[in-house]
Amino acid sequence: MSGSGRAGTVDVRGTVAEGFEPVRDAFAGNFERRGERGAAVAVYRDGRKVVDLWAGTRDADGHEPWAVDTAQVVRSATKGLAAAVVLLLHQRGQIDLDAPVGTYWPEFKAAGKERVVVRQLLSHRAGLPVLDRPLTLAEAADGVSGPAALAAQRPAWEPGTDHGYHAHTYSWLIGELVRRVTGRTIGRWVAEEIARPLGLDFWIGLPQEEARRMGRTGPVEEPAAADGGGLKLRPKRAVSEAYHDPESLTRRAFGAIDPAPDQNDPQFCAAELAGANGISTARALARFYAATIGEVDGGPRLFAPATVTLARTEESSGPDRVLIVPTRFGLGFMLHSASSPLLGPGSFGHPGRGGPLGFADPESGIALGYTTNGMRKGVTADPRAQALIRAVRSVI
Repeated sequence: MSGSGRAGTVDVRGTVAEGFEPVRDAFAGNFERRGERGAAVAVYRDGRKVVDLWAGTRDADGHEPWAVDTAQVVRSATKGLAAAVVLLLHQRGQIDLDAPVGTYWPEFKAAGKERVVVRQLLSHRAGLPVLDRPLTLAEAADGVSGPAALAAQRPAWEPGTDHGYHAHTYSWLIGELVRRVTGRTIGRWVAEEIARPLGLDFWIGLPQEEARRMGRTGPVEEPAAADGGGLKLRPKRAVSEAYHDPESLTRRAFGAIDPAPDQNDPQFCAAELAGANGISTARALARFYAATIGEVDGGPRLFAPATVTLARTEESSGPDRVLIVPTRFGLGFMLHSASSPLLGPGSFGHPGRGGPLGFADPESGIALGYTTNGMRKGVTADPRAQALIRAVRSVI
């Protein structure tokens, strides 16, 4: 593997296997042309790490260099780990994907939700992207108020008939389901059953002793235009209007915690919000996804082949009631589509709002993780992540 060095004007640290140098060039290009402040990218192929790079500053508004162990909040990229918990419990015979959620969580049966099944929670078809009353951060983090609000909430549409991104409510829906089935919080389950066995620097609920490693997220400027990816950065009018309309499902879904939490707030980072506040290195995201599709460094794989099939079999497709643009989901994972391109048609993973991304592509054996402290508008197709995907595609 080649080591650290300058790529253009950027001091890129880390290693790249022979043949994957274009990924380093694209990573450097994100700093030179796309406004990147601090970021990391890692790629595994067939269970072997082939890219492990970082550059810039650990804080979007600071000067301290990004270190080998710097971690960042990955927002909705956390949803991929949360989905994996449910699929692993299904793989172990502890959850029936076609059972009513009320089988495990009796209070959930209220307000017309008696027939909502587990797979509808995972595929954003439960009709529960909004709350009648948004929660404060303290309520969102207390482990009680979110599940109670959703147990009482009437669906926004008939469950199972359509899909719409459950931006924040996914945290409490999946977290409470896991707690009812296992007796453990989802953060503890991920720590004990996924992160520790695989050696991942990934947390849902950041321990105080690890807080020193976390970089600060901040907004970064949009590039003037998309370059080479075929993705327009200017949102369609319908999308823009939905985000500005206080009565829209879009605005209400992303406003289910109000006021919007500061992602650098220690209270937010310590909470166990399975759809919104995972803290991770790029290396951990890539290693997790590598383990879903095969052995990593000779260790056991997470998903049996049948579970991989479940993860990437389409459950939801078409115009998303919350995101407005067409989206595709399997069981908890976002799938390759025009509005959220991954490596190929069989890829599955999850982006985070503003930039982060993790995914696996079983056909090529590729798994990628990307973290950044520069938050941009948009949910599904950040141009920096897309540049990295194009570079990987060019070398496989």
